[in-house]
Amino acid sequence: MKYPNIVRAAFLDRPNRFVAHVELAGRVETVHVKNTGRCGELLLPGAEVWLTEPGTEGRKTRYDLVAVRKESGLLVNVDSQAPNAVAGEWLAGLDFDRVVPEARYGASRLDFFLERRGGRGAGCYLLEVKGCTLERGGLGWFPDAPTERGVRHLRTLRQALDRGWRAALLFVIQMDGVRKVRANVQTHPEFGTELEAARAAGVGVLYLPCHVEPDSLRAAHAPEAAAWLRGESL
Repeated sequence: MKYPNIVRAAFLDRPNRFVAHVELAGRVETVHVKNTGRCGELLLPGAEVWLTEPGTEGRKTRYDLVAVRKESGLLVNVDSQAPNAVAGEWLAGLDFDRVVPEARYGASRLDFFLERRGGRGAGCYLLEVKGCTLERGGLGWFPDAPTERGVRHLRTLRQALDRGWRAALLFVIQMDGVRKVRANVQTHPEFGTELEAARAAGVGVLYLPCHVEPDSLRAAHAPEAAAWLRGESL
């Protein structure tokens, strides 16, 4: 996926989870933060940030904050809508007969329902996507804030197995150089417990590394995740 009208700015502060103040071209600008997570290790005073100007009429803010450069130099995409867009582009190349976004299953809404009608890996798949923006020691960590919604999604994926479907959690890693994600049990122990229970029950835990530029996020090579979704590792 690619963003229009990207500009560079310097982060100042974040008065609430929806907006931030940045310095842009010598002025202070209020911008929308496209991530309601904490981003505490990213959004630090003086950090280089990247803004997109969608040009949508009626907006309260002119810009969206979509990327941050860490003190280490690592560029991180923080747009919480980007993982689904990138996953959708990537799934289009995996030969499913149906790819349905925003699929309802019971009382939950999952990111994708997938169907392959013949050949290896035929059947129905339920896929939930989680974006990872927290990096420590070369690994990704999720979540960066407690997520009861994430716990519910893991339980729903386990329920889909009882129906004979295949189910997986796909971590879209919104930075370069990171290929695995671990449960951030320090922040949300229950998520870690549910993730291990889901994995033990047969839910796939998949990783989609990405390449980040200030104006784009795109999937990198992910042979293990692709093999699982093609039925090659089932």
